Amino acid sequence: MTLTLPTLLVLDADPPPRLGRLTGRARVVHTDAAHLAGRLPEADVLLVWDFTSHAVREAWPGAGPRPRWVHTASAGVDHLMCPELAASETVVTNARGVFDQPIAEYVAALVLAVAKDLPRTLELQRERTWHHRETRRVAGTRACVVGSGPIGRAIARTLKALDVTTALVGRVPRTGVHGPGDLDRLLSRADWVIAAAPLTEQTYGMFDAHRFGVMQPSTVFVNVGRGPLVDEDALAEALRRRWIAGAALDVFAAEPLPGDSPLWGLPGLIVSPHMSGDTVGWRDELGIQFVELYERWAAGRSLVNVVDKKRGYVPGH
Repeated sequence: MTLTLPTLLVLDADPPPRLGRLTGRARVVHTDAAHLAGRLPEADVLLVWDFTSHAVREAWPGAGPRPRWVHTASAGVDHLMCPELAASETVVTNARGVFDQPIAEYVAALVLAVAKDLPRTLELQRERTWHHRETRRVAGTRACVVGSGPIGRAIARTLKALDVTTALVGRVPRTGVHGPGDLDRLLSRADWVIAAAPLTEQTYGMFDAHRFGVMQPSTVFVNVGRGPLVDEDALAEALRRRWIAGAALDVFAAEPLPGDSPLWGLPGLIVSPHMSGDTVGWRDELGIQFVELYERWAAGRSLVNVVDKKRGYVPGH
């Protein structure tokens, strides 16, 4: 009797995932975005390794069977969600847990770099110019972290270690977490505003002209969540008019950021290429996480990191 192995379809990116542990336990099929729609009906499981692609969202509404489980190698799921997937019985999981501390460290690095004027120091070094300045003390400042999931909580813990008074804002208020109703008040008092929320209908464009308007002139805004959380035109206006002191963006509405984008030249803005969570070995961690999830799924055990498809994130945080 021949054992029929589950078909694992991988939406590839370079380098591909290491799935050697699944040899003999899955029939692994690789595809690119152009051929995804034709491959979906044969798949039991879909691994979205190319988490920058919108191919799943575009291919899912087609005809034929659909995978019983979709895993994305990313924290966010907005790139793959569509009404048909949200309404289906397919289970969606994400890479919750892999990026928490790396992103928290990156945020802390940005806070310290801005407070200590490191970008200007490096510029002056290149110019061979000796220019003594005073810099800001980080200890005793206030931060507002928007997004109370694992990433937001890791950011809050790391900033607290720098003696930054930190307020965490989530979808619903609870012990240790403020609700949306407190956001404007907290923004008006914060030296550092960190966006780490998932992209949902409620959070899309939440950092707009009003929100930048209630911030202090000394506030620095950091986005490590999703690009569309921010009205980039409103942010540009806030920086040009000095309504806020500066900003650091690791995510953008359009990625890669086009070379002709005005964001590159804005005063007080640090641009980084969506790299805050990507530390040495991060792809291997993502691969190991998926293999462990697959082993649970194949054994009939409950999956972890299950996304609430209506909300767009893993509930419970």
